[in-house]
Amino acid sequence: MLRRTAMGLALAIVISGCSAPVKQQQVNAQYSLPLVKTRTVAVDIPESVPPAPQKIRDFRPQSVSPAVIRKALLDEHQRWVGTPYVLGGTTHRGIDCSALMQHVFGEAFAFELPRTTEEQVLEGDRVAEQNLKAGDLVFFQPPGPYNHVGVYVGDGYFLHASSSQGVKLSRLDNVYWKRYYWQARRPVERTQLAQRVMLANEG
Repeated sequence: MLRRTAMGLALAIVISGCSAPVKQQQVNAQYSLPLVKTRTVAVDIPESVPPAPQKIRDFRPQSVSPAVIRKALLDEHQRWVGTPYVLGGTTHRGIDCSALMQHVFGEAFAFELPRTTEEQVLEGDRVAEQNLKAGDLVFFQPPGPYNHVGVYVGDGYFLHASSSQGVKLSRLDNVYWKRYYWQARRPVERTQLAQRVMLANEG
C-alpha cells in the first residue's frame, strides 16, 4: 500500500514537470500562433495600367514608333518597284513621280496629297536636308520643264519614279540628285504619320 502511494506521488511529479500551470497555458494559447504551412503563389502585377477610356469618342491612338513609317515606305517600294515612268501615268502600267507620291501616302498613311509637284511642294513645313526623316518629301529641279519629287526612306535613300529606270530607291548623295536637290517638306508631323499607318492598315 505504501509502495502504491509512493509510485502515484512520483507519477504526479513527473506529469506536473512536463506541463505548465493552467493559467500559463491560457496565456500561451492567447499569444501563440499555430504553425501552418502556406503555399506562395506568384502573381504578375503590371507596374502601371493605363485607365480605360470612358467613352469610345474619348479614345486616342497610343504613340507609335516612327520605325513603322520606314517599314510602310519599304512596303510601298516592294509594291511599286519596277513600274515604268510615264508622264501623267497613275497606275502600275506607268506612273509619274507626283502620282507615285499620291499613291504612297494614300496607301501607306491614309493621307491625301495633291496631284502635282507644284502643289505638293506647298504641303506642310520646310525641313533642312540634315534634319530629314522618313516620310519627308524631297524635291529636285533637274534640267527640263518639270520638277521632281520623292519620299525620304532613311539612311540616305529616297523612293521615287525615275524617268529612266522607273520606281526605285536612290541615294540622295548620288552626284546627279545632289546637284539638283531643291528642298524638303514634311507634310504631316511624324507622330501623326506613324499613327496613320495604323489607320491605313485598318482601311
